[in-house]
Amino acid sequence: MGENHWTRPKDLLAQLRRQWDSGRLLADRLDGEVPLFPLKLKLRKAGSRDLDERFDAVRRWVAELIEHSREKRGHGYEIQWRTVNHRTRGRNELPKAIIVPSADDALRLIGKAGQARQFDQLAERVLAEFPALRDWLARRPLQALKSAEEWPRLLAILHHFRSHPRPGVYLRQLDIPGVDTKFIQARRGLVGELLDAVLPPEAVDDSAGGMRGFNRRYGLASRPVQVRFRILDSDLALNGLSDLSVPAGEFARLNLPVEEIFITENEINGLAFPAHRRAIVIFGLGYGLERLAGIDWLASARCWYWGDIDTHGFAILNRLRHHLPEARSLLMDRATLDAHLDLWGQEPEERRFRGELSRLDDPEQALYKALRDDVLAPRLRLEQEHVRYAWLKRYLALISQ
Repeated sequence: MGENHWTRPKDLLAQLRRQWDSGRLLADRLDGEVPLFPLKLKLRKAGSRDLDERFDAVRRWVAELIEHSREKRGHGYEIQWRTVNHRTRGRNELPKAIIVPSADDALRLIGKAGQARQFDQLAERVLAEFPALRDWLARRPLQALKSAEEWPRLLAILHHFRSHPRPGVYLRQLDIPGVDTKFIQARRGLVGELLDAVLPPEAVDDSAGGMRGFNRRYGLASRPVQVRFRILDSDLALNGLSDLSVPAGEFARLNLPVEEIFITENEINGLAFPAHRRAIVIFGLGYGLERLAGIDWLASARCWYWGDIDTHGFAILNRLRHHLPEARSLLMDRATLDAHLDLWGQEPEERRFRGELSRLDDPEQALYKALRDDVLAPRLRLEQEHVRYAWLKRYLALISQ
């Protein structure tokens, strides 16, 4: 191995910086079960053959290591030696290992002693108030240090939730001195990790996770989920209103006297849906079909789902039937597909569904598999808004007979 591959002082510092960047140098100050120091660093070293071929280079390499060592600087790494007896060069002492004796030596070498003291002070304060955060601090010391100026507010949040678990109010309604809504919203990931560590299990809903699940996980109120619908029969309009968006809970209590319920994904389709006796059209739910589960007045009417003729559309239909088992498909058939050959498109690859769908009837299952397996055309798709309006009106007339 040539001299360019021998470990230099800068390589030793790089190893210590990686220890810092991984958080281990700070975590070691909290977790003494497996002490990090004394720390042995990796050493690519010169050997007996190098004394033959690169004697002067070996001497310079050894001198450079000594110059930056604890022996010369009063802090840093120590060199362990081995004796090499060479037939022409005689007795030589070469580095065998590099050892950093203590955390203080490591931190001074990489200029992090001040930040380590700051972490010690921070950890002392945090643990005095919340001893349960010791494991978190050991796992995320750099995050803790990065948020040093924010800890007074973070601790105030933790105290509030510990005193008022699952408060049942909107985030905007939390009364925490010095803490505003935006502070928590911008740090939901960090706040969530801390709350998980300090709250009792009964105060945390483990079924909710991530940024979107923050409110439900910690018992905060969330903006009501809306159901958008149009009343297609003017005789059923509510005080003259036919196009409405209401919270799902209120929608469940409407109990409209309808016989037909149409569900479509596309907003324009919902807005342009033709008038129909004793009917409504619901639109824009996407995969939020569970909002319709358990609504008795929906289950007592004929329910129709109109989606794209593609694998994704049939997957949504299959999911809807989990909540409304009697739901029928509307214009998701081979006749509609064939009648619109000039409007065929392609389903995006990342959107396609390739699994098994157990709630389709035989014609739907046959068409779904033809689409999934590219039998008719690659990634074939007919978007619902491409179905001709006259075709829709004719179909609605047929089912009204």
